[in-house]
Amino acid sequence: MQTIWLTRAAIMLALAGSAMLSGCASAPKTLYGWDGYQPQVYQHFKGESPDQQIAEMEKALQTISAKGASVPPGFHAHLGMLYSITGKQDQMVAQFEDEKKLFPESAAYMDFLLAKVKKGEKL
Repeated sequence: MQTIWLTRAAIMLALAGSAMLSGCASAPKTLYGWDGYQPQVYQHFKGESPDQQIAEMEKALQTISAKGASVPPGFHAHLGMLYSITGKQDQMVAQFEDEKKLFPESAAYMDFLLAKVKKGEKL
C-alpha cells in the first residue's frame, strides 16, 4: 500500500515538474518578421486597393526593421509588384533590387520582371 502511494506521489511530482518547466519555455525566435505580409498578400488576391496595401506593407517594413528582424522572402517582390500596379516604376525597380540582394535565388525571376518593364510590357 505504501509503495503504491509513493509511486503515485512520484508520478504526480514528475507531472507537476514538467508542467512548470514547459510553462517557462519561450517560443523560438523566427527567422523572419512576418508582420503584415501574409494578410497583405491575401488582400491583394481579394482585389483591395494597391495604395492601401503599399501603406500597410511600408508600415510592416518599419515594424520588422524596428524589431531587428529580417523581411521574409518575397516581401520586397510583392511590394514591387504593388508599386508596378500603381505606376511607380522607380520604386518598383528599387524593391526588386532589394529582393535580389536579400535573396539571391530570386535574381533570375527579378531580372525577368525587370527586363519586361524595360521592354515596356506590363507585369
